[in-house]
Amino acid sequence: MGLVVQKYGGSSVADAEGIKRVARRIVDTKKNGHRVVVVVSAMGDTTDELIDLAEQVSPIPAGREFDMLLTAGERISMALLAMAIKNLGHEAQSFTGSQAGVITDSVHNKARIIDVTPGRIRTALDEGNIAIVAGFQGVSQDKKDITTLGRGGSDTTAVALAAALDAEVCEIYTDVDGVFTADPRVVKKARKMDWIAFEDMLELASSGSKVLLHRCVEYARRYNIPIHVRSSFSGLPGTWVSNERPQGLAPQVALRLAPHIASQGDRPVEQAIISGVSHDTSEAKITVVGVPDKPGEAATIFRAIADAEINIDMIVQNVSAAATALTDISFTLPKSEGHKAMEALTRAQAVIGFDSLRYDDQIAKISLVGAGMKTNPGVTATFFEALSNAGVNIELISTSEIRISVVTRADDVNPAVQAVHSAFGLDSDTDEAVVYGGTGR
Repeated sequence: MGLVVQKYGGSSVADAEGIKRVARRIVDTKKNGHRVVVVVSAMGDTTDELIDLAEQVSPIPAGREFDMLLTAGERISMALLAMAIKNLGHEAQSFTGSQAGVITDSVHNKARIIDVTPGRIRTALDEGNIAIVAGFQGVSQDKKDITTLGRGGSDTTAVALAAALDAEVCEIYTDVDGVFTADPRVVKKARKMDWIAFEDMLELASSGSKVLLHRCVEYARRYNIPIHVRSSFSGLPGTWVSNERPQGLAPQVALRLAPHIASQGDRPVEQAIISGVSHDTSEAKITVVGVPDKPGEAATIFRAIADAEINIDMIVQNVSAAATALTDISFTLPKSEGHKAMEALTRAQAVIGFDSLRYDDQIAKISLVGAGMKTNPGVTATFFEALSNAGVNIELISTSEIRISVVTRADDVNPAVQAVHSAFGLDSDTDEAVVYGGTGR
């Protein structure tokens, strides 16, 4: 049997009973002949509680000390899990991110992995031990400071270790049974998928799906590491995320929503295959009002944003007014970066020459993801009709070959997701999806 990397989220190790349940699952994997490396998140909402505590002490915590604080949560859970495994009669060793060889750049709070040198992990495995690694953290290559990887960092840690150790699979254990066609906390009739391709999962993740984060999926695709998303609360099979559908799984069902493209004989027709509906309430919108409509202005705006190390998502530019030759440019970005972006643009106002800035953090993004959407006009029509019937107003629109995204008011996100999900026939005909634990915070 080969090497398996398992990652357990905060809801799976939220308390002592959860830690002991996870320990039994890990030991069972070991008994089945696998070598096991485990990546663990902080217990429950520990990370969020530490963030809240830091903000009470300092409105803008220093990056280095903030990382030192946040990494405490994973160190607690990894040590407790190692104790629980030893109590079951098996040897386990816990390692921080730096001890595991997770080397990052020097950007605190959202560091990126440069290299993984898991020498100590290999030694632990060679000695017959179970290796437990604190997720979400690493060590900077130049200053040797502790760093954190940002949102979804534990998933990224797990996939990076799986790639470095040439693991057979990276199992991501969470509080739901797999990847669903929508967030089961919002759509109770969401349907679990047996398999989803990396490309579709990347779009869902970048559009707000919480079960897997974009960086984790991108890393897995780059190194062709199959991911198996499962629940630590049940023994049910989960969702495979990979380049090719694993053998034994039923074919994906195409949704017959658009007119068939003509075919001859027994050749299959081309149809859209909808993977799911995702939503994201963690973004804000900035509108730069009164931008001179001439070459170079947009470049200057987004250079100021880039120099502040801020990632942006959707961009829309209005048609300039003939009388003033001025236009408005709107874009979305993480709420956590909103004030920094406003400060960067304010400093550049004299150079750019815009009139004012507007900031709005009460927005939500709803996205429909699937293959074959560009060649099926019925998909776009059905999407917008569903939003209209739900009384949802659209503020921004963005599309790709396999995604349609819109920005709406945050208060409209639940009815919007539910309406789109039902309109595309994604509702399950069986029992409601189960969320075993966690707040989704």
